[in-house]
Amino acid sequence: MTIMAKYKKLTVLHVATICQPIKPGVGYGPIETIIYNIDKGVHSLGHRSIVACSGDSKVTGEHYVTVDQSIGDYWSENTPERRRTRRIHLSKALERAKMGDIDVIHVHDAQMAEYIYDGMLSMPVPIIMTLHLSAQGSPMMGNYQRWCNPLADPPVYFVPISEYQKQQYYGLVNTVETVYHGIEVEEYPAKEKQAEGSYLFSIGRVTRDKGQHKAIELAKKTGSKLVIAGCVQDKPADREFFAGLKNSIDLFVEVGKYPVGNDYYDRVIKPLLDCDKQIIYIGEISSEHKKQWYRHARATLFPIQWGEPFGLVLIESMACGTPVIAFNKGSVPEIVVDGKTGFVVDSMDAMIEAVGRIDSIAPHECRGHVRDRFSITGMACKYSELYRTLIDSRKISDSYSRPLTGYPLKPLHHDRPVTT
Repeated sequence: MTIMAKYKKLTVLHVATICQPIKPGVGYGPIETIIYNIDKGVHSLGHRSIVACSGDSKVTGEHYVTVDQSIGDYWSENTPERRRTRRIHLSKALERAKMGDIDVIHVHDAQMAEYIYDGMLSMPVPIIMTLHLSAQGSPMMGNYQRWCNPLADPPVYFVPISEYQKQQYYGLVNTVETVYHGIEVEEYPAKEKQAEGSYLFSIGRVTRDKGQHKAIELAKKTGSKLVIAGCVQDKPADREFFAGLKNSIDLFVEVGKYPVGNDYYDRVIKPLLDCDKQIIYIGEISSEHKKQWYRHARATLFPIQWGEPFGLVLIESMACGTPVIAFNKGSVPEIVVDGKTGFVVDSMDAMIEAVGRIDSIAPHECRGHVRDRFSITGMACKYSELYRTLIDSRKISDSYSRPLTGYPLKPLHHDRPVTT
């Protein structure tokens, strides 16, 4: 898709996170994956997309290197070296923002938003921040109100990733309309028919909130084979949770070391399915690996124990034609169509019952749903429209020397905040 000639091409600076490189195929890196997808989509629409990120990244648009290497861990101690690397990254990104050719700056966490805001004071460049995290414990609801208000200059706007998350951030001004995450659907291998009698799949960071213990309970109660994938971060609570799971896991095997090829199913997946072990943990896996595990699963389980702002797992699974069985929490009912692309349930009993009905879900319905609602192109179009609206509104504001107001740049109005 290309931008129509009557529209001016925009120059967008994405200030990336540096926990992981911004490139395809990373293992656990949900925010970095979305930054990569936004850049790819915005570039494909004909805009100039610049990504300020680490040198080990591989972006679609222009690569503006700030530090040589990403930090490499999504969770590690806040060491002096880590803080130094982040300061260098932000200072270099700010230098790029001040070169005078940037129309809009897109950031992805509160610390970088504050840093860029302080460095861009009185410069007419709008800043938007995608709200990746839950509002619970978020600094966005407290100390950052200095630049979270309609009189901020430059203005900072906040993009929720689900309607559920938007309600969580009740009272945060300059919250704009929701933009759902998007993926490149055609890069996900599609199954032609339901994988009868195969395994149930669970993937995600291994932590109590993700509910791997509930996935194991379901597998044991239904007699299903269960394959669990995901990283265990170096957090005391996560290590303790994983230690408690170990007695329920029958086999530990690191499948990430085996390259993905046309024979991956016969060489890696099938031998594990044929063995007599029921609960199998395969460790953290790359994007290419997980696509194969999604594709051959009977269903993907999403037994979350908290209000997830968005679930990439949901759309990735459905893109492969694999339905999802998920608890009705957070953004789940916005993403999964109950009875059509999976089942949204309120209890373990209902989840068990859903396993018996999973073969009624057509793979093409799952894939079509993601293509229609959660594609990279759709996401990029919404961000592009938002960029243009903010820029145009900023010009009007400058002309009249008054604060920026008007659709869709309005604070939320709800009867009461939603809590989890």
